[in-house]
Amino acid sequence: MKLGVIGCGKMATALVKGVIDQGVVNVENVMGVARTENSRQRFSDETGAAAVSDIADVLGASDVLLLCTKPQDIVATLAGCLFKPEEPKLLVSVAAGVTLATLESTTPDSVRVVRCMPNTPSLVGKGATAFSLGARCVEGDLETVEKLLGAVGISVEVPEKQMDAVTGLSGSGPAYIYLIIEALADGAVRQGLPRAEALRLAAQTVSGAAEMVIRTGMHPAVLKDMVTSPGGTTITGLSVLEEKNVRSALISAVSAATQRAVELGKA
Repeated sequence: MKLGVIGCGKMATALVKGVIDQGVVNVENVMGVARTENSRQRFSDETGAAAVSDIADVLGASDVLLLCTKPQDIVATLAGCLFKPEEPKLLVSVAAGVTLATLESTTPDSVRVVRCMPNTPSLVGKGATAFSLGARCVEGDLETVEKLLGAVGISVEVPEKQMDAVTGLSGSGPAYIYLIIEALADGAVRQGLPRAEALRLAAQTVSGAAEMVIRTGMHPAVLKDMVTSPGGTTITGLSVLEEKNVRSALISAVSAATQRAVELGKA
């Protein structure tokens, strides 16, 4: 695989570091393109890959492209790509809200497109990414996409109509969890625990609980019951969370974020 990267920001850098570290792509087979010298230098310093200023160089050297520019720049960026019919490409876009229809309407038939929605924990190799394959994709493209995205976490294929729900859940979800971690730590500080220790314990507790769900495959309700003894501290705390409608608030947050994603997509 020869990988080209259009737009060398944080997400692009994280994805490239992941695929290189996991041995999916050799560093000498990666080339990025960015407008500014600072972006190119930062990308090269952090990944070891080459970075250039001319998008034509990247197109000529790649068979798979990561499109990591800002959503509002996508159409103009693709318009500036001189794709050659005799050189088919797989184009993987991480631009939020940019549909497969838009990507396919601005590229020739020789370009197979994929839309994906990564989240910020991809920066530390713990991402949750959903993706949708375009109509032009062929056998083997699914495996390629899973290797690329799997290098920085987990990846899940979904119908494109579910992408807004993905945005509301895993796209926005890290912010909900940061709020929960902060609140848990605040509760411990209120009870006399030092701030630094409270934050470390809260973050590790959330991380460990999540890992239990992932590794065991057990339903969260079952795992919850395993640590909830009759008349104990956990059921006392859970009762307060239910009284405060924490469960309902999180469900509503995902729903509201999903609706906002729909609105932004239309805009």
